[in-house]
Amino acid sequence: MDVRVEQVIASPPERVAGYAMDWRHDAEWINGIHSAELSAEADGGGFGTGAEITRTSYILGRRIDYVFQVVDYAPPGRIELRAVAGPFPMDSTFQFAEHAGGTLASIHVRAAAGRYLRIGIPVLRTVVRSSLRRSLRALARNLG
Repeated sequence: MDVRVEQVIASPPERVAGYAMDWRHDAEWINGIHSAELSAEADGGGFGTGAEITRTSYILGRRIDYVFQVVDYAPPGRIELRAVAGPFPMDSTFQFAEHAGGTLASIHVRAAAGRYLRIGIPVLRTVVRSSLRRSLRALARNLG
């Protein structure tokens, strides 16, 4: 599965990225995230490449934890995360670029749905796209 969404946010890239790349805000704007915590610091300490974030969500009353490792951290333009623990492999890339209206924010998710979910890929893709769009709308609202 491969899904990308974009939205222009009326705020400069440094502000948008500063908020969106700070894991402490994940539950405030990423749709479905109940909580997030820094579960491992980056090489050399703090947050950056090599750090791990544990995100918790609840789907149909069931707790799901994902551990994402930061594989690319280049603020204010880009952060890429790879799931190193969770229900299925997933990579997420968040990008923030200058735009005449402020910032062009994009989220790109690539996931291997596994053999049991393959038949539902079109439905899953629609659900993920909708969720990512809600996340970008929340990001814009929170920065407004």
